[in-house]
Amino acid sequence: MRPEKQAIIEEVTGRLRQSPYAVLVNYKGLTVAALSQLRRQLRSQHSRVDVVKNTYLGHACKQAQLPSVDALVEGQVAVVTGSGDVTAVAKALADFAKTNEALVLRGGLFEGGVLTAGDVAALATIPPREVLLSMFVGTLAAPMSQLVGVLQQKVASVLYALKAIEEKKSKA
Repeated sequence: MRPEKQAIIEEVTGRLRQSPYAVLVNYKGLTVAALSQLRRQLRSQHSRVDVVKNTYLGHACKQAQLPSVDALVEGQVAVVTGSGDVTAVAKALADFAKTNEALVLRGGLFEGGVLTAGDVAALATIPPREVLLSMFVGTLAAPMSQLVGVLQQKVASVLYALKAIEEKKSKA
């Protein structure tokens, strides 16, 4: 294999190893302006879009010791990798695909497993990590706040009883 091709494969292999996910999209029919817009949107998610030849992607997956994505690559495929939240990236891709029908989610890789296009679409519906963490903290805090409310009610009922006794004695 020529050194130029080997360098490209090594670069793609490095990106696949560094990223916990790789989402494959078919970009056939997408204009250069639309692809640039997608790149800008994904940059804010700490991700990037790379157009890679399908054979190079296959070699890179082998070198990175990842499962084969040969069943997912067909036609013009781009790879989205990065260090951002995978749910935010999947949501950005799904939203972009709604407005640009030329972009088609093909599937991908997530932490060593193969994802189908449906899996990526399902990831897009999951709230971002920060929202999930706040929901978790709220779930943990709910019993404690309910306990505080019950204790406050007991203290308030004792105070109401003492106030009633005081009023009764002041009238007598």
